[in-house]
Amino acid sequence: MTQNVDIRLDAGDRIVFLGDSITQAGSRPGGYVDLFRESIDRFSDPSEVEVIASGMSGDRVPNCLARLERDVLSHRPAWVVVYAGINDVWHSTRGEGTDAEEFRESLLEIVTRCQDHGARVCLVTLGLIGEKTDGSNSLDAQLDAYSDIVREVADLADSHLVDLRVELLSHLRKINPVGRPHSIITTDGVHLNASGNQFVSGVFSRFFGFDEGPADSKILRHIVLFRFRPETTAATKARLDDAFMQLKTKIPEVISIEAGTNNSPEGLSDGFTHGYVVTFRSENDRALYLPHPEHQKFVTLVKPHLEKALVFDFITDADQAIDSSISSSD
Repeated sequence: MTQNVDIRLDAGDRIVFLGDSITQAGSRPGGYVDLFRESIDRFSDPSEVEVIASGMSGDRVPNCLARLERDVLSHRPAWVVVYAGINDVWHSTRGEGTDAEEFRESLLEIVTRCQDHGARVCLVTLGLIGEKTDGSNSLDAQLDAYSDIVREVADLADSHLVDLRVELLSHLRKINPVGRPHSIITTDGVHLNASGNQFVSGVFSRFFGFDEGPADSKILRHIVLFRFRPETTAATKARLDDAFMQLKTKIPEVISIEAGTNNSPEGLSDGFTHGYVVTFRSENDRALYLPHPEHQKFVTLVKPHLEKALVFDFITDADQAIDSSISSSD
């Protein structure tokens, strides 16, 4: 699994993510690099740590090596995260992959040159080409073999390791029991969707110590509002309300679900009548919840009856939330 390390970052430090299209897309709003940057901004001390995404669509590890000086070392990074290798395997299906020896040599050269420039290196095992977890995706054996090479190079070069392949497969075993080939945490079996970006961001946040803080100090509130179609009956609304509340018993990451109907006198509800507050311990728990089969089943159930749904999430202090709850019950 991912190593636990004691990491100290100072003001002015730079973290560069070196990779392919997954990292290129990861720099966009909602991408894993963007979410990781937000995590640092919330929880780092100091927060003046620069995060740079150096991703290039189609890149294999030798391509990353070729542009290392220009796109990585020129930034004088304190850390380099090498999240690449998918194309080295994936492109082998059309005769453009990277053989194992060149993959090993190129990866080792990247690590060595980064270390020679004073940067600490975190290697990342390969992700997914298909989301089934029983080993039946067509390139699983190669992904496992090349991930073993990443682990060997990390050990040989005394660099750090995020074992993302293990993390992703463990995650998928929980949320993809039927073995769908894609669309759980990827768009196409390879590239991350919103849930996948949240999960991968959480993995890197934990590695660097920028998760939501101590487990009992922060909680995440997930606010959901429904505006039903005019023809939706009261009986249907009650059935859907019950189905939403049942998610607490079906998804272990949910701490609690509170529900109620609008009674505001301000006239600003815009037709939203039913509200829910789902509480999680962390963003990672939310990332497990969103693609969970039981949650997706509820989404399919409620969607035909909605005119609109509104979702708003925020992180707050657990102690403050508990104090408020106690005060309101006195």
